[in-house]
Amino acid sequence: MELQVWKEILSPYELAVDELVLKLNHVIREHSEKGIYCPIEQVNGRVKSISSILAKANNKNIPIEDITKRIEDIAGIRIMCQFVEDISKVVEYLRSRSDMEIWSEVDYITKPKESGYRSYHMVIHYQVQTSFETKVIPVEIQIRTLAMNFWAVIEHSLQYKYQRNIPSHIRKRLMASAEAVLSLDNEMASIRDEILEAQTSFRKKASIVHDILETISNLSKVASSEEVISMQQEFFQLYNEGDMDILKSFSLKLDRMVKEYTN
Repeated sequence: MELQVWKEILSPYELAVDELVLKLNHVIREHSEKGIYCPIEQVNGRVKSISSILAKANNKNIPIEDITKRIEDIAGIRIMCQFVEDISKVVEYLRSRSDMEIWSEVDYITKPKESGYRSYHMVIHYQVQTSFETKVIPVEIQIRTLAMNFWAVIEHSLQYKYQRNIPSHIRKRLMASAEAVLSLDNEMASIRDEILEAQTSFRKKASIVHDILETISNLSKVASSEEVISMQQEFFQLYNEGDMDILKSFSLKLDRMVKEYTN
């Protein structure tokens, strides 16, 4: 098959991946702007390379003309979560969306593969509008924790290196590391509230600091340089003390100063 033909075949898949990554990242941003915890931590996507598609077709004895009908993971989205319990929330969220149809689901969380692989797989049908046609594209979505993803990426690299014939001694170490990942996820789940509290506190402080620096920047346009330097020095001192309430009061003080100069 000519390269140009491959490009035409894969173009709608690339569009589907681009749109889904954009939409899911927007979900993260919406939660962040509202100060609400988002079960989606990270999103990325990819379209299989031509060589990977051909290799899979060869392994499964799929004729070239049936590739787009029988290979469901040409387009892939990977969603990473902080905690295992977030995975079910993401699954329910995807099921509720009106812009995709759930085609199949496989739970490798409760029933891991023999290799130790853990993830939740969904195949969706997603409609795209190209310049020339409307097309429904199958997209595989993998949902897993950050720890599961780290393990899966390493395992995939080893599968590629050894052409899916990983030596037994390495398989044993992979299984041991898979157990360690499971233990890590369980441990993180046990202190989930403390982790989220710390992250929320950090985000709030970062937001206040951003507002203060933005206000000082605006103040520099209307106030004397001596006054701006004085405010910067006071800010650095308060920041090092780390008291959130004092930082909030300082932010309000800066807001009043800007208003006095601009009124």
